[in-house]
Amino acid sequence: MPPGLMIAAPASGMGKTTVMLGLLRAFRGAGVTVQPFKSGPDYIDPAFHHAASGRASFNLDSWAMPAPMLDSLAAQGHDADLILAEASMGLFDGVALPGATGNGASADIAARMGWPVVLVLDISGQAQSAAATALGFSRFDPGIRIAGVILNRVASPRHERLARRGMEAMDIRVFGCLPRRGDLTLPERHLGLVQAAEHPDLDRAIAAYADFLREHVDLAALREAASASPSAEPGSATPIPPPAQRIALARDDAFSFTYPHLLDGWHRAGAEILPFSPLADEVPDKQADLVWLPGGYPELHAGRLASAARFRAALAAHAETRPVHGECGGYMALGQALIDKQGVRHPMAGLLGLVTSYAERRLHLGYRRADLARPIGAIAAQSVLRGHEFHYSTIVEQPDASLARVTDADGMALTDTGSWRGHVTGTFFHLITADA
Repeated sequence: MPPGLMIAAPASGMGKTTVMLGLLRAFRGAGVTVQPFKSGPDYIDPAFHHAASGRASFNLDSWAMPAPMLDSLAAQGHDADLILAEASMGLFDGVALPGATGNGASADIAARMGWPVVLVLDISGQAQSAAATALGFSRFDPGIRIAGVILNRVASPRHERLARRGMEAMDIRVFGCLPRRGDLTLPERHLGLVQAAEHPDLDRAIAAYADFLREHVDLAALREAASASPSAEPGSATPIPPPAQRIALARDDAFSFTYPHLLDGWHRAGAEILPFSPLADEVPDKQADLVWLPGGYPELHAGRLASAARFRAALAAHAETRPVHGECGGYMALGQALIDKQGVRHPMAGLLGLVTSYAERRLHLGYRRADLARPIGAIAAQSVLRGHEFHYSTIVEQPDASLARVTDADGMALTDTGSWRGHVTGTFFHLITADA
């Protein structure tokens, strides 16, 4: 396997995504083939990685994924020159109780793969004190090697000198210092970054990040600091068997949250993916064995979905004889109605009795373990699924039978159990994998 690095930070909001995208494009521009990964259950960042590197990015999640699956996904980079993995939240942040191979922290992935960590530090409002943070991270876990730091949001040459002096005193390597710039940011909304496909000029933005990184970061030193990860066989572990042979997959601005490893695994297992756009009032392929509505932002497009008569009629016709499944936003779209944040009620497909509201905003966030009471297509009843939930909608009505017994990462039972009616099923969590 090629050498790799984990790009991490002490907390969210320190600029690691901008650094990651800039590094991917800068190395690519230098003729280096870079394989990106994203630690944790983030379904937005991998699309940005793909845009920056030209290669599909895959999630690596120690809470949800067993060891063979992690190794198989990491092997997607077997033909690259360099691997760059982007951490989530703070490097050591995870859940209290471990799951498949760890507690979900990015440090789990760095340790398993042998990737040294480059910390992105926002040093706004401090100078030498930033070295104390870096020193603490370097000593917190002896199984993690901190290769060095990239200092972000540096205010002036004097600020840089003081911060570097602190790092030198602690023998911490500084790979670069990024001056404060307000124009190098990506637009965000409540679930994180605005999706890559929605960015008005993404390629130009990433090119600007790359130029910025080339100017202020020692790319050669970073590449020298990378370490080789253990070898693994690509494609040796399928995340979860396909739920059907021919899968009609909703894919547009309202339905876009599908983990790349799932689609890749289904392709490898021989399934056929048939994309269509509900927002364009397209209908699922009539030869599809199952319709799958992923998560996304249906609340931003509720009016268009309500008026997509051809889509809704075809979906209902399919559901008479064949399975339909929705995840999070897709689940809401299968219900009776979706109430937007202004309190306007929009009729949805009506295949489930679910009514959800964004007027009553409340965060639902965390890992989920589900013991299925009913099948989801070819995914059999009694299967144990692992996933992640992240949304702000509230259930107003849910009259249908529960689809699963759902618990959080601490084993606590949850009331958001998903539901089913006839051939139609839905869950609020985004599927990551299934227990063997």
